[in-house]
Amino acid sequence: MIPGGGQPNMQQLLQQAQKMQQDLARAQEELAGMEVEGQAGGGLVKATVTGSGELRGLVIDPKAVDPEDTETLADLVVAAVQAANDNAHRLQQEKLGPLAQGLDGGGMPGLPF
Repeated sequence: MIPGGGQPNMQQLLQQAQKMQQDLARAQEELAGMEVEGQAGGGLVKATVTGSGELRGLVIDPKAVDPEDTETLADLVVAAVQAANDNAHRLQQEKLGPLAQGLDGGGMPGLPF
């Protein structure tokens, strides 16, 4: 119910929902085109992911490569990718946070999303 006893204007609510969905889709497209980096081992291993979390690049400094200790290199790669994904998640929160909150029902009373 709208304050004052009136009924919500369903057409207006549906238009708002459609605009929010379009804004969300646009923000998701932007995220897919953005890149963030994560690193490990003091920069010996660097991973680049898109804002949506897709791995795009991996740079390994030759100093990190020890044929006798591939486990450490693997750990550094995993840590760099995880750091990049953490940065991508923060970017997602910044870009999508306000839009996603509006779609959870909090911004549009009476709608299921």
